[in-house]
Amino acid sequence: MAPWTAGAWTLLAALGLLNCCSFGRCETSRTSLNSGGSRQEQGPSSLERVKRGWVWNQFFVVEEYTGTEPLYVGKIHTDSDEGEGNIKYTISGEGAGSIFIIDELTGDIHATERLDREEKAFYTLRAQARDRLSNDPLEPESEFVIKVQDINDSEPKFLEGPYIGSVAELSPIGASVMKVTASDADDPTYGSSARVVYSVLDGEKFFTVDRNTGIIMTAVADLDRETQDRYELVVKATDMAGQMGGLSGSTTVTIVITDVNDNPPRFPQKMYQFSLSEAAAVGTPVGRVIATDADMGENTDMVYLVKDGGDLFKVTTDLETQEAVVSIKKPLDFESKRTHNVVVEAVNKHVDPRFVDLGSFRDQTIVRVSVSDVDEPPIFQPAEGAIMEVQEDAKVGALVGIVTARDPDVKNKPVRFSIDRTTDQEMIFHIDPDSGAITLGKILDRETAGWHNITVKAVEADNHTMASHSAVSIRILDVNDNPPELATPYEASICEDAKPGQLIHTISVVDRDEPQSGHRFYFTLAPEASSNRHFTLWDVKDNTAGIRTQRSGFNRHEQNVYLLPILVVDSGPPSLSSTGTLTIHVCGCDTEGAIQSCNATAYVMSAALSPGALIALLVCMLILIVLVLLILTLKRHRKGQRMAEDEEDMRDNVIKYNDEGGGEQDTQAYDMSALRNLYDFPEAKSCDSGPDIRSLPQWIQANRVGGGAEGPAAAAADFSLFKGYIRKKVEQADADLSVPPYDSFQTYAFEGTSSPALSLSSIHTLSTTSEQDFSYLSDWGPRFRQLAGYYAPGNPDEEGS
Repeated sequence: MAPWTAGAWTLLAALGLLNCCSFGRCETSRTSLNSGGSRQEQGPSSLERVKRGWVWNQFFVVEEYTGTEPLYVGKIHTDSDEGEGNIKYTISGEGAGSIFIIDELTGDIHATERLDREEKAFYTLRAQARDRLSNDPLEPESEFVIKVQDINDSEPKFLEGPYIGSVAELSPIGASVMKVTASDADDPTYGSSARVVYSVLDGEKFFTVDRNTGIIMTAVADLDRETQDRYELVVKATDMAGQMGGLSGSTTVTIVITDVNDNPPRFPQKMYQFSLSEAAAVGTPVGRVIATDADMGENTDMVYLVKDGGDLFKVTTDLETQEAVVSIKKPLDFESKRTHNVVVEAVNKHVDPRFVDLGSFRDQTIVRVSVSDVDEPPIFQPAEGAIMEVQEDAKVGALVGIVTARDPDVKNKPVRFSIDRTTDQEMIFHIDPDSGAITLGKILDRETAGWHNITVKAVEADNHTMASHSAVSIRILDVNDNPPELATPYEASICEDAKPGQLIHTISVVDRDEPQSGHRFYFTLAPEASSNRHFTLWDVKDNTAGIRTQRSGFNRHEQNVYLLPILVVDSGPPSLSSTGTLTIHVCGCDTEGAIQSCNATAYVMSAALSPGALIALLVCMLILIVLVLLILTLKRHRKGQRMAEDEEDMRDNVIKYNDEGGGEQDTQAYDMSALRNLYDFPEAKSCDSGPDIRSLPQWIQANRVGGGAEGPAAAAADFSLFKGYIRKKVEQADADLSVPPYDSFQTYAFEGTSSPALSLSSIHTLSTTSEQDFSYLSDWGPRFRQLAGYYAPGNPDEEGS
């Protein structure tokens, strides 16, 4: 670093110190308050001038310092410092200890890092002077600011570039196009580092830019969009007010030339020719023509007009294609005129008054239409159809009206008429085929149908393919043939405390007739109600009438319904009348007149019920409810018993018996009650002495009674085999989730490994020892003699012989 540069930094720091010293002193007033809050004066005056201890204010440091040594910023000092080294200076706040350091002994502040004003323009710190030994503060902590001084180190930038603007063609010189703005991050309040000026680098022939504001303007007045529709400019921004050494930046500006309506429409041809048949329907297009316009957008929008020939032709504008569509406005007639010339004019919709002097913004062309001859169907007169009228009471065969039609061709062939029966399916009307006279075929009723629309067909007599149709509307004129009737509702209500003359109901009338002069109805009470003393009728004269009470004191218990016949007469002619009955109900109302009840019987009954009667009624209802509940409970109990018996029959009723019986005639060999009584089991009668021996098979009884050495052991071994098998089946049943959730009777076809009873066949009975005596078989007759020979004990002598 050059010596003069270091001297400059020291000089700036010293100037900053001098600056802060010039503003660092102030006077303050101290006011002491006692503990009670009252003001206490110190000495001869309550105000005492004291000198502030700090002699500094704010410091400045230049940005972008590139030296190797810390940059001196300034010095803080307190008047309590006598130079003995008893004071310790400290700083805190933004950048303290990192960016800025302080000499605790001298109070000198240095910057240790390179600062950038564009990143941070100033730093706020706090200074504190403390006693070096006790570290107690000697003065209150004060705040100071270190400002970073700017240098020109940032070039102007167009933050919103590149730019796109627009200007209308043919704009005058100096017309504003748009504004560009460049931003400079340097300090605008210090020097000219942030003072920017603008200039055009490329495109200055057509556009200029204001040096100070950046507004781009036109430099010529003949910008034509049809020749060139956009321009590219390069705009430069230079700081230091454009002086040498300033930094600069540039951006691209695209300027679009917008269109104005400076070109009139033009037809490519001055004449167009088309041909059309005279049979073409109204609205049939003849042809299309188009005018061109060099402009764009809405400036090309145009409308077409018919300047000559508008009686038979019309022109419309196709908004999508901007074409003129010429069509027929009225039917063409070859016999009247064979060629038509139509003058079509094209006019711009949006004419700019600034360019009227450039010429007329319209153009014309001729459309020539040639009409070709065809055989035409008859023409009705009038062509739009006929409207006829007939009285409602006209007789059958009466004339309704006459339709006329003619053949437009030169030959003028005769015409025949008929009615399209799809429009008159009931055949109410007839038409004469030669004259076209329409007559009635049935009696009319205007209230059923006030209008009849029929279609009449006309054809050439010798060519029925040449046909035309015309709509005929027939209006049925009204005749007063329906009497007036009362409009619904036919009922009204009054309160028992109604006052005399009170309006209780307004009646109106409906009449199906529609007289041309309008309805007028008259109301009176029927002759049988002329002596009525309860109600009066008031004709309001606007086709309504009001019903008023004639007396007071109505009582619905005496009479709760009144029938009032009313006679209604219309104005005719002829006058017709009808009698309608209005039903008036007498009702009980509250104090505000709101109807509560109109039922006299219900009211009397409710009024006659005493508290005792209500209690008796409630008791009767309670008894009935109890009886119903008892009946339901008994039915459910009986149903439960039947279900329990059914369940016992299915699962628990296993009857044990082991008697063989004596045959078909033996009724004493076994107890029948064991089968009839489901609950009387021998096993349940003796619990202490073990199971009854009679319930076991005879071969098990023999083993028990015999008391042999191997009998009980063998029986126990056999039973253990069955018990193990049954226990295994029970475990399988318990583990099976599909079995029913109650005890069930399981049947297992398991005989064991061997049977002590041996074979039960009667063939081997003689070879076994049996305790039963079968000698009685010989007494059963000759049929059992052979069986008795097998079972009866034989004589050894006889067997030997």
